[in-house]
Amino acid sequence: MKITFLLTWGDEMGGTEQAAYTQAAHLASRHTVEVLSVYKTRERPFFAVDERVSVRYLVDRTGKTQRPVRESGLGPDECRQLAGLPSELISPKWEGTFDALSDIEMSRALRTIDTDVLISTTPALMSALADLAPPRVITIHQEHRSSQSRGSTGEPLLQRAAELDALVVLTERTKEWLEESLGKAAPRLAAIPNAVPEGFRPRSSLTGKSIVMPSRLVPEKQVDHAIHAFAKALPDCPGWRLRIFGDGPQMSRLRNLVQGLGVHDSVEILGSTQHMTAEWAKASIALLSSRGEAFPLVLLEAFAAGVPAVAYDVVTGPAEIIRHGVDGLLVPPGDTESLTTAISTLMTDEDLLRSYGEQAYAGSARFAADVIVKQWEELFTELVLRRDDPQRMAERADRMAYRVTHGGAGRFHVAVAADRTAPSTGDQRARELVIGASNRSLVRASGRLSEVRDDLQGADIIQRNFDTVVAALEHHDIPYVLLRGGDDIQRQRVAVDAEHQLRTRKALAAEYEGKAVYAELLKPRTHAPGVLLAERLEPVGDVAGLRVFRPVVTSSRTLRFGPAYGCDIEFWRQVPEEEGGDGQFVAPLRPSAAGSRLPSLTADAGLRVRDREYPTLEPFTKNLVNDITFPIDVVYTWVDDTDPKWAERRARRRAELGLAPAASGDEAARFRNRDELRYSLRSLAMFAPWVRKIYLVTDDQQPAWLNTAHPGIEVVSHRDVFADPSCLPSFNSHAIESQLHHIDGLSEQFLYFNDDFFIGRPIGPQKFFQSNGRTRFFWTSTTVPVGEATEEDEGYFAAAKNNRRLLEERFGVTVTNSFAHAPYALRKSVLEQVEADFPESVARTAANPMRGWRDVSMVSSLHHHYGYLTGTAVPSGIRCAYIDVGDYERHPELTRLLTARGHDVFCLAESPTAEVPAEEQARIIEAFLRAYFPVKSPYEL
Repeated sequence: MKITFLLTWGDEMGGTEQAAYTQAAHLASRHTVEVLSVYKTRERPFFAVDERVSVRYLVDRTGKTQRPVRESGLGPDECRQLAGLPSELISPKWEGTFDALSDIEMSRALRTIDTDVLISTTPALMSALADLAPPRVITIHQEHRSSQSRGSTGEPLLQRAAELDALVVLTERTKEWLEESLGKAAPRLAAIPNAVPEGFRPRSSLTGKSIVMPSRLVPEKQVDHAIHAFAKALPDCPGWRLRIFGDGPQMSRLRNLVQGLGVHDSVEILGSTQHMTAEWAKASIALLSSRGEAFPLVLLEAFAAGVPAVAYDVVTGPAEIIRHGVDGLLVPPGDTESLTTAISTLMTDEDLLRSYGEQAYAGSARFAADVIVKQWEELFTELVLRRDDPQRMAERADRMAYRVTHGGAGRFHVAVAADRTAPSTGDQRARELVIGASNRSLVRASGRLSEVRDDLQGADIIQRNFDTVVAALEHHDIPYVLLRGGDDIQRQRVAVDAEHQLRTRKALAAEYEGKAVYAELLKPRTHAPGVLLAERLEPVGDVAGLRVFRPVVTSSRTLRFGPAYGCDIEFWRQVPEEEGGDGQFVAPLRPSAAGSRLPSLTADAGLRVRDREYPTLEPFTKNLVNDITFPIDVVYTWVDDTDPKWAERRARRRAELGLAPAASGDEAARFRNRDELRYSLRSLAMFAPWVRKIYLVTDDQQPAWLNTAHPGIEVVSHRDVFADPSCLPSFNSHAIESQLHHIDGLSEQFLYFNDDFFIGRPIGPQKFFQSNGRTRFFWTSTTVPVGEATEEDEGYFAAAKNNRRLLEERFGVTVTNSFAHAPYALRKSVLEQVEADFPESVARTAANPMRGWRDVSMVSSLHHHYGYLTGTAVPSGIRCAYIDVGDYERHPELTRLLTARGHDVFCLAESPTAEVPAEEQARIIEAFLRAYFPVKSPYEL
């Protein structure tokens, strides 16, 4: 069998390159194996290449002018011109190195390639492979990173995977994520880890007092965490050294950090080396502090030399290699304090270090070449036997069809959210199979058993998890107090005396045996970090806390409620005077609203949550200075442009003004209704349960699906808010917005939403208001163009210029910046003052039935600047995304929004010059919003 590995640059140092050459060498004894590198970048490859593996290149970059490696009639000028043109095969957002010259050479080489199996090694190359590989060639993509956290470089995985024969990943967790995200569009999926590189590997004696860390010096690797942790441990471990091998843009910064910490005699940053085998033989501990890993080869190399490891327990990678407490230690991601403790444990305990080293050496056999090669050969054989089967291409066509009809459209693909905690494995996975078999209503999602519910809001999930904790504690007579904290998610926290920790773990284990109830271990002292079934908690040892949750997933599988919605049990320890304390209880994780020390954990008051009171401490029953106790309403303005009566009124009004009967461009886009309001309301219900009431301001319209009987929503006619009825009918959003503060019953503090604004994750009212009532606003780097407003200005900028002129006249200062497209926090009294200070401008805007260049924009701009200059508003920050759905290039961002769910708010907009047809935009918006907000709000019939 002939097997070809496709690399971008086969000469460079990198985990992908090393893994490909290692795998090629392992296969070369029984197959014809070649490496095809798009670029030649060195005279000799960084990694040694097995003599049985042939290497060929397409484009030579070793000279001043890149040129084809093959004999070619292209001259230097033509090569330079082609190299300066962008690639049409591979988007620069996926990988920026490709150009027109590489397109030509890849097309020539891949369309006619003589091989049985062609394996791509990056998603960008996978896309080219899907376009160019001959039909009889078996196409496989080998994914070398954690797909769910890739970002833009991973877009081809969701867009093109259906066109492959197989997609191979390094871990079961990544495989599960792809299975759930691709659905029926998934090709053959397999999880095959990397193998230990072959060859002689001298074993470490573990006597060198050396911590070794091979790493690219980039932010994602968090080398600074390793340096800080080592510096803290060093005073108790004299003679030890931290040796860092690697290059990268953070070299100078890290060397300055070493100098600043005063550890320059003990920390070496040595650059990259081709002799890591010899370095591992001198090492005593391997250290990995990355933010994310797929399947780090450095750990396999360390284990092959008998060197134990300490690593952050990120979602994939280290936990598949390190067996906590056997051959290394796993610590909570980002926790440098725990990292210090872990390396100190091995640095100070020689017997433990040697025991771990022996187990590491023995455990490396799990990743021996023959074990891994067998898995690959079985996959190759399976696929090659089917390559002439007509069903192969028929199944591929079905996958591609499913990707279009169910996965999204164009460059958008529906994907499930990436979970930050690793899934169940081993004994726990086996136990879950038993529990799942006894309860058919449970499904496996995000790596653990979950209940399927389409009727629960975020606040309901939080309450359920709180009830789950309280039921166990009260049933087993374990005293607790309800804490208050500042989490935007409003996660409940309960404090339990650390003396009752074992009782608490036993209570949870007994109460929820055989149930799909889990607990995330918070700062475990001896057990590996992770998520356990509650029934398995008793033997885990000392922890700082437990985050208890019952996983829930919607039937769409696109919305999950996991540990982020759990209830925290915190084990507060009393520090007696003989230990240097003052007898108070100390917070094990983070302060409460009353501080990080409490005099007692004996409840002396009650705190009401929903329909009952829970035991708490008296300080938590008070109104604290940061509490927001005032009501907050939400106001929407909405229009249905498909309503014939409204369209008739608008056409008549335009005719009266001498305008064309139909609008286009920006004006048409602003009126277009794609049912965004339904999903914006869902976002409020799901993630902002603190909203008191919603007012929907319309021109006597209302959606057919709206539940107007719900007491939390009220439809308000333009007639009820315009001070001057002669201004109606109005089709000018600036005019309508200038009258919103006239809504009867509106709270003093309120939020204004366009219907294309959405809350993206649980947030609290503190994101928009201070507790003293001041509003927050969000400046952006976009500036208002200089000069006075003219008829040629876009409506947004014309209004901003008019605002600026008013503020200059009133306050003598010039404003420059615009504001984020995010919910606008407003005060009714400030809007009334603006109207009083600038009566002519506000009245002129209100009287203008269509957007005009003399308008002011009261709620989206003028209010914030006025409030800032009068001390009623403050600048703040918010994680906001603005997606122009009319731009094809922005569509992959929708997938990333859906997968990460890391933005507080986002806006789906359309530019006046949209390249995406309106019908296609509508399909994409519907698919995205249905996936992001699958749970109906109470405001729907």
